[in-house]
Amino acid sequence: MPDTAVTTPAEPVVSLNADLLPISEARIPVLDRGFIFGDGIYEVIPIYHGKALRGAQHLARLGRSLDGIGIPNPHTEAEWLAQIDRVIAANGLADQMIYIQVTRGVAKRMHAFPKDITPTVLIMTNPMALPPAAAVQQGVACVTMEDRRWLNCQIKSTSLLGNVLAAQVAAEAGVTEAIQFRDGFLTEASASNVWVVSQGRMAAPPKDNLILEGIRYGLMEELCAAMDISLTARRITRDEVFAADEVIISSASKELLPVVTIDGKAIGSGKPGPVFERLYGAYQAAKAAL
Repeated sequence: MPDTAVTTPAEPVVSLNADLLPISEARIPVLDRGFIFGDGIYEVIPIYHGKALRGAQHLARLGRSLDGIGIPNPHTEAEWLAQIDRVIAANGLADQMIYIQVTRGVAKRMHAFPKDITPTVLIMTNPMALPPAAAVQQGVACVTMEDRRWLNCQIKSTSLLGNVLAAQVAAEAGVTEAIQFRDGFLTEASASNVWVVSQGRMAAPPKDNLILEGIRYGLMEELCAAMDISLTARRITRDEVFAADEVIISSASKELLPVVTIDGKAIGSGKPGPVFERLYGAYQAAKAAL
């Protein structure tokens, strides 16, 4: 991927079916199944100083999600990387968030998959908007709610109404995230994985159909192994979350954030904990090493 960006256009440039054009000129037919049914997949890749953080892993997850709903992958990894490079270069931003969306394509409205349909591919970008320093240094607040989403959360689908409603719960409460539970067990937040620390040991919900396996999940596993932090994937009860010494949320855009209150109740000391601080430092080092 390009090391530096040269100029910034007057408005964002997107790639729509491999054509580069200003975002205001991008057009998708009303019969696109992504618009009609939410029949599509998306992926978000963080770009730091012109380079993707774990880009291959993001593209592998994109491929798994496409397989999960029966959309043929329109590009090889090399072709994806070339298309992404074009968008990065066209937008002139060193730090940005690449958004990829692939829908099944355009066809007469019917629920079953149409035959001989060409996927619609959109790649666009936004400036990187990292959490404010205060969120990292002082921690963030969250609320809880029942997880009412579908049962294929491992697929990064554009059908995000459940996540949208959960995010709105958090927004109306004036907090950073809504942490969800299904039948009394932790799943994930509206757009973040959730980690629990007790007595220096970390735990996270298992990688199954009830969560989206965030790319940060794999990175956290590697960081924990490198720093000799015990990490177990298992079912976690609501009581365990509230009794934890630390709770951490992670995502491509939030990176890592310490949760210091949930539903108005302090977690641990009510301040960012030592495990978070170690992991956050290691995460920043991984970015710097790109």
